[in-house]
Amino acid sequence: MADEFTQPFAMLVRLPLSACLIVLAIVVLGGAVVWAIGSKLIAVEPHPVALPGLGAEDVVLRPAPDQRVAGSFLAGRGRGAVLLLHGIHGDRRDMAARARFLQGHGYAVLLIDLPGQGASTASSVTFGLREADGVRAALAELRRRAPGQRVGVIGVSLGAASLVLCRDCPPVDAVVLESMYPTIEEAVANRLRMRLGPVGGPLSGLLLWQLPLRLGIRPDALRPIARIAELNAPVLIAAGSADLHTTLPETRRLFAAAGEPKDLWVVEGAAHVDLHAYAPADYERRVGGFLAAHLDPVVVTDGR
Repeated sequence: MADEFTQPFAMLVRLPLSACLIVLAIVVLGGAVVWAIGSKLIAVEPHPVALPGLGAEDVVLRPAPDQRVAGSFLAGRGRGAVLLLHGIHGDRRDMAARARFLQGHGYAVLLIDLPGQGASTASSVTFGLREADGVRAALAELRRRAPGQRVGVIGVSLGAASLVLCRDCPPVDAVVLESMYPTIEEAVANRLRMRLGPVGGPLSGLLLWQLPLRLGIRPDALRPIARIAELNAPVLIAAGSADLHTTLPETRRLFAAAGEPKDLWVVEGAAHVDLHAYAPADYERRVGGFLAAHLDPVVVTDGR
């Protein structure tokens, strides 16, 4: 009896030659398309980054002798400190509006280019696993620059996953996770369906197969939903109701897996976009209130 591996081949050889050639052409073409998509997803394109108008101090971190993480620091007024982490194929400029808002409310802010993005170095994008090296170094730097203050993190998509997947990052006091994928399997399938239609889901296995081949990473190492409860910090999960990269049911599963205290903000009508730019007033109210509740210094009175 044919097993699961040989059965498709047994069926193929029973087809007419012309049909076999058509099937083979579809498989080869699909494989080529998926390989090209994989190449684009993991590609790094280093470029200089500047943040004019913020008055930020340039920062260069060295997580390892052969690594460089570029960033910008904005001093605060003792209210707390926040690390900002952008999404895939972006850089710290994507978080500049958030930085301006946070500094205006008295927080110190550190923005970095994740490894392999912007002016930071890396050989490839690893969907949060090795980007965590930059997050770890940035948190240590922020603790050094804001001693004794509470520290929060706002991570978007790749930036959010980079924090959650960091196994030995310094503890933080508040976390905002925006548009984060729960598992790499779902992230890949969603993106291929968006590009290729219904056939994209079945082809996702070809893209996942590239992870160990091209990056030396197993898919089970890229499952933030399995790690989110280990944050041990208050967490606000935010996502657009129309996001097809990370669907609303996936976001609700992430929320269910997170530890307490936690909050969920669904931005009605938003896709996989910059949520601050999409709904600035609501964003600053929701995120600002969350950070104030968990980062602001405790005021102690003498009872008089």
